[in-house]
Amino acid sequence: MVADPGEYPWSSFPANALGQHDPLVRPHPGYIALGADAEARQDAYRRLVVASVDSNELETIRLHLQRQHALGSDRFRCAIESQLGRRAGPAKIGRPRKASPLGESAL
Repeated sequence: MVADPGEYPWSSFPANALGQHDPLVRPHPGYIALGADAEARQDAYRRLVVASVDSNELETIRLHLQRQHALGSDRFRCAIESQLGRRAGPAKIGRPRKASPLGESAL
């Protein structure tokens, strides 16, 4: 974690909050809706980012980062897993079920 969001090297903050050109960042509808022009959007984005984060929410964010899990709804996590082709959330705990002699899952 960094004290200032602009210090994080992979952040979109410089593009969204400061208007710096970044070929990887494209404005999405949520960002466009923040203001009528670029200056208004950048100001609104800065205010959103610097708003305080509840300590429980911050702990959840840190835990997901440490475990490299997507933070969001099940639908969001499934979409990320589909795009990445790998798990983006916790794995099921325990051993896989043994197959029965007839090739069906054991009950």
